[in-house]
Amino acid sequence: QVHMVESGGGLVQAGDSLRLSCAVSGRTIGSYVLAWFRQAPGQEREFVAAITWNAGNTKYADSAKGRFTISRDNAKNTVYLQMNNLKPEDTAVYYCSWRQGTRLATWTAEYEFWGQGTQVTVSS
Repeated sequence: QVHMVESGGGLVQAGDSLRLSCAVSGRTIGSYVLAWFRQAPGQEREFVAAITWNAGNTKYADSAKGRFTISRDNAKNTVYLQMNNLKPEDTAVYYCSWRQGTRLATWTAEYEFWGQGTQVTVSS
């Protein structure tokens, strides 16, 4: 079992920055991937970014490239999503997720465990 708790969401204006955090606990051994997804009202959950815990390899959705950065702090068992130049279309609930292995998957069905989500709202 893996437990994750997201934090750092909030209400910001377009052009602002936010850093989301996801504290991970439980079965944190071996090789695994942590990812951020987001879900806007009435839309499907979509991939944002992923990172391999051991090597730190990363993958981003096109919408996140150049603006978002995923990183991890092994000592704190925490993964971050730094979001810069936020846009109203980034408004969504952001979820942290976990999967075993090293493949940077982008489909929700490939992730086994999820956090409860944190709301990000960007006003224009």
